[in-house]
Amino acid sequence: MRILVCVVLILFGHGFSSAQDEDRSLTAHLQALAMASTDAARDSIDPLINADLRTILEREDGLIRSMDDLPISRVDAPDGTFRLITWNVPREDGSHIYHGFLLAKQGRTRVLHELKDMTASITTPELAELGPDRWYGALYYQVIPVKKGGKTWYTLLGWKGYSKVETRKVIDVLSFRGGKPRFGAPAFTPNTTDAPKSRVKQQRVIHGFFFQAKMLLQYDQEHQRIVLDHLSPLRADMAGQNVFTGPDLSYDAYVWENGQWQYQRDIDARDMRNNGRPFNAPPREP
Repeated sequence: MRILVCVVLILFGHGFSSAQDEDRSLTAHLQALAMASTDAARDSIDPLINADLRTILEREDGLIRSMDDLPISRVDAPDGTFRLITWNVPREDGSHIYHGFLLAKQGRTRVLHELKDMTASITTPELAELGPDRWYGALYYQVIPVKKGGKTWYTLLGWKGYSKVETRKVIDVLSFRGGKPRFGAPAFTPNTTDAPKSRVKQQRVIHGFFFQAKMLLQYDQEHQRIVLDHLSPLRADMAGQNVFTGPDLSYDAYVWENGQWQYQRDIDARDMRNNGRPFNAPPREP
């Protein structure tokens, strides 16, 4: 009996140490990526992060293992169906390349999907339904499940460093069709009242603004709505140019009604700004 107890303790201790080692390795590589100052250095570190995460997520406890202490963007589905991890690699020209892993339940098994950022080749991202191999990269920080016709759509809020002069916030939708993940869904009403409604519904919402500005985009659980800063151009003749756009101290919202995220203009969101905890964008490279 004593021999059996010792063996169990040794095996348990080894597994615990291994998990800690994996976390330390990933943390060290993420910190090295943040400190790297050249594209070549970042490109050499990024595969190590990929390998560390793959090792962690392919373990039996990959879907439930605590990752709260790891400095990386992660959202877990409230119903336990998936874990979504994303990270970005800044470039010297001010752009970003995004990477991600989606670990999802599929029946009694789990499937790991690697996300491939194809931002440069997606010409109309607001209208495109995408998959893991053709993904509009972002760092996701909040997930909001909604139901439509017995199906769950997981609304994702994300941050996207786009260029040296423009940042974007993204509202995307993750769903599963035949066990395969799909990004984007016709879930949004038009976000302007003076333009005619398009026959083609938006698959996701993208807001671009001047990189030094901060835009609130957060789910308000109390009122069950997505609250966001209303963006306006610096001058009327700059309309349509994201780099001259920023918050104008008014707020809009998306409310889930009749199977759609219904756009609402000019809502009262003072409590969200004063008492809420809006997502802080990752620090930009000096």
